[in-house]
Amino acid sequence: MNYKKKLIIVFTAAAIISGCSNNSDTNEKDDHTGHGEHQEHVINDIREETAGIDTLPTFLNEKSENIQVVYQAAAQHKDILENIPCYCGCGESAGHKSSYDCFVFENKENGSIVWDDHGTKCGVCLEIAAQSIVDFQEGKSVKEIRSKIDDLYKEGYSEPTPTPEV
Repeated sequence: MNYKKKLIIVFTAAAIISGCSNNSDTNEKDDHTGHGEHQEHVINDIREETAGIDTLPTFLNEKSENIQVVYQAAAQHKDILENIPCYCGCGESAGHKSSYDCFVFENKENGSIVWDDHGTKCGVCLEIAAQSIVDFQEGKSVKEIRSKIDDLYKEGYSEPTPTPEV
């Protein structure tokens, strides 16, 4: 199965199992009250350094192939995801500035990468990254992708990360 098809499958699966999605019962903005598991993991995020983007962290060993695909794609699409906000609440709870931060904590000058396991625990993070990358591969500009994500997540989700406008 090719890379793009895998991302589409991941996006669809993430949308179905999203643990931090809108609250359809109340139609009110979800501030993640009652999502203790999601809030708690922010304190316990695992970070792991590898030699580069081609070497995934060991915390992904027990995760599904779909999650591994999103992590690999996220690392390869830094320029896109740094311009796309995340709407899971990680801006406030973890200090994230963009969707990219849900997967990668730091890119070191020597080429190594410090991964963050935040994205493994939240369907919103996975959805936004996968959709953004699929849209980019389909020829959409970063500005178009940003507009689409902002529109899709403007209601029923947490405040976006403080990602600068494109």
